[in-house]
Amino acid sequence: MTKDPIIAEIHRFREEHARKFNYDLHAMVEDIRKRERNRENLSPLKPVKPTLAKVAEGRASYAAGDTKKP
Repeated sequence: MTKDPIIAEIHRFREEHARKFNYDLHAMVEDIRKRERNRENLSPLKPVKPTLAKVAEGRASYAAGDTKKP
């Protein structure tokens, strides 16, 4: 099996990043979160809440107590 150069690069980055923070997981995660906050090339994502009509769509008779299957 040949080594994937992309996977090898990811492993190298992870090892260098861990070594930079003396393998302290909390420090590494805080650094990653800081980098994410400072990124300007990402659009902010907003959670989408489905409306009740979309959630209950097609289930109106069941919700009204009708247990017969259509």
